[in-house]
Amino acid sequence: MKTMTVGDFKANFSKVAEDVKNGEEITVTYGKNKEILGHFIPKRTEKPKKRILGALEGKMTVVFKDDFKITEEEFLGI
Repeated sequence: MKTMTVGDFKANFSKVAEDVKNGEEITVTYGKNKEILGHFIPKRTEKPKKRILGALEGKMTVVFKDDFKITEEEFLGI
């Protein structure tokens, strides 16, 4: 992972964009203390893996029917 200051990032934005497109991860820092402002990472191209139900894997399944409805209040327990 490459690290650069805000000034370097601004001055080299086109190159940074190309680097990210090519798979490089870049961290942008700011100030004397090099506080991390953010990370630029390439967009994922592969599909996310199926989520595992942890300890219950293979013991249960979760199915939501097409007519399943719940209000925000019900969901939040208000």
